[in-house]
Amino acid sequence: MFSTRGRTLTYILMTLSMGASSLQALADEKDLYKFLWLDPDKKVYVLQNKLYKKNKSIYAQLGYVANLSSEYQDTSGLNFRTGYYLNEEWAIEGFYNSYSNKNNDAYDNLQRINQSVPFIRRLTSTYGLMGIWSPFYGKINTFNKIIYFDWSFGLGLAKINTESNKDTVSSPTLSSTFAAESYTGAIAKTGLRVHASKRWFIGIDLQRSMYKAPGPVISGQPSTSKLRGTTDTILSVGFSF
Repeated sequence: MFSTRGRTLTYILMTLSMGASSLQALADEKDLYKFLWLDPDKKVYVLQNKLYKKNKSIYAQLGYVANLSSEYQDTSGLNFRTGYYLNEEWAIEGFYNSYSNKNNDAYDNLQRINQSVPFIRRLTSTYGLMGIWSPFYGKINTFNKIIYFDWSFGLGLAKINTESNKDTVSSPTLSSTFAAESYTGAIAKTGLRVHASKRWFIGIDLQRSMYKAPGPVISGQPSTSKLRGTTDTILSVGFSF
């Protein structure tokens, strides 16, 4: 049995030990606080789980197309696309664009001032297939609202249907008429998928089509084909399942 002096000594040692432990815990918390907030030389990297996963998912989008490449036309239309994600980064996507065209101010001014009609090649529809690579995902905080997004890139082949006045525009004796044309080309895009919920999202895409096509037919000169391009911006609403 412990004597009274022994019990007193044990009590003192236990009290000092608990006090030391408490001071150590406070010191650790203080050091952690300094590390996170007060030391500008320290960098903290946070790895988090992806909230909106795409692996083995099917998606469909419907959107509005605005063409940026028509010099004498106001060109807009509808976009439909659907695809399947093989994993979190890679997908196969098919798309179809339908366009409508009307003469813009540049066309009207040229006809009114110079009494001439310009060479015009305008889009009627495009469709194709591309591979999609989505290497980036992240989130931003705006007005205390966390917004999640994916950033992707696409590359593939497309059928580009147009109509042009290349056969009649250079002849003063003929009225300018448009004939249907069709070309096969390459297509590339980059886009953001902004998640509204687990299923719904908003798509913002910039899409570029490249193809070889001839210029206007001029009497006595051969018509040669050269590489041409057209750029679309697409704003769409999508559903994933």
